[in-house]
Amino acid sequence: MAAPFNPPTNFDCKPEVPKWVPPAPPTEDLEYAKLHSIDLSLLDSPDPEVVKQLVETAKVAIRDDGFLYLVNYGINLEQLHRQFSIAQYLHRNISEEDKEKLHWDPQGGLYAGYKPPFGWRTVKGKYDGICQFNFYEEEYKSLDKVPKCIHPFMDEISAFTEYLTRSVNKRLLTLLSKVLEMPDDFLYENIESKGPTPINEGYLRHALFHPFKNEEKGMGEGLRMFGHTDFGTTTMLFSVPVTCLQLWGRDGIWRYVKYAPGALVINIGDTLELISGGHFRATRHRVHNPPPSQETFERLSVVLFNGSKGDLRMQPCWDSPLIKREGCFESQGAYKEFKVLQDKGIPIPTNKEWREISIINTRHPTDEPEKLLKEVTVDGVKYIEVINQGVRVLQPL
Repeated sequence: MAAPFNPPTNFDCKPEVPKWVPPAPPTEDLEYAKLHSIDLSLLDSPDPEVVKQLVETAKVAIRDDGFLYLVNYGINLEQLHRQFSIAQYLHRNISEEDKEKLHWDPQGGLYAGYKPPFGWRTVKGKYDGICQFNFYEEEYKSLDKVPKCIHPFMDEISAFTEYLTRSVNKRLLTLLSKVLEMPDDFLYENIESKGPTPINEGYLRHALFHPFKNEEKGMGEGLRMFGHTDFGTTTMLFSVPVTCLQLWGRDGIWRYVKYAPGALVINIGDTLELISGGHFRATRHRVHNPPPSQETFERLSVVLFNGSKGDLRMQPCWDSPLIKREGCFESQGAYKEFKVLQDKGIPIPTNKEWREISIINTRHPTDEPEKLLKEVTVDGVKYIEVINQGVRVLQPL
């Protein structure tokens, strides 16, 4: 039985942190993606039939959607809201000095540090209203790498991160290993990165989306972030009321992800699509402006991106009985495009190379026209085409 989260509670010796108050959900009747919900506590059930049904539900969810809700994973709502309060405190109190000192450099292949609300390049671009602070390994190792305003709270951030990576994600990867019909520890021990810090080769993000003013609402045709897949193993996004996240369904329709208080929204990254031979789907997703009833709201977001071992070159787990029995799936995605290189005898990128080039070539609605990439049409669907380390990446418009 997995232990619940037990965070530091030494609040009396720290600055007071105003509580984050979740905004009201949208009032519109929106078209939502119908995602499966996984009760992670059932993984510990003594009844093998309960575990078997959980594995079957996970198999369908990650094959059809690549996204799912994770509930009963060990962190309660009060503990979660404390983390949102800390993220809110960071964005309200980071000094101009720290914004400059800790300014990010995505063109170097990492998102580490502070992102100002001016595009996704190292140099200042057009206003996009998105501020972030991204915690990588170095941010956990040295207080010099994080804003002074949250120095007193790094014990809480570290404990939260460690629980997510070493308990929640470990259990989730156990479940996904069961889907592959491999030993329970296969994905965690062989694919997931591990190291001396809580985050390993992933990163934690505190993001704040400021509402657009009237003159800014048409920017990017309502998009805050273009459609994309994540490049790691799993992404853990804590569900929030401001409804902006959209998934691209197999039918080519973008649908919103509905707010589920306390739930983790899990999506599969490219690494797991590759290791599963396409059985696990890295689903394209994007961030859109919220509906009219929420257009004046700030959207605070806490996300953990789990990373795979950087020196590995991903290929299907040919020992998996599932893959031996059912083969691989070459739907449009990372596995299909990596296989093109392999069939030609061309070395595929390592995980580290893949994530760095994916960051460097990130495109955004605020990019100048000359930076927007090639538009192509495949089976009647329009995509933006990117070539990363020789791998063709198609992202829907």
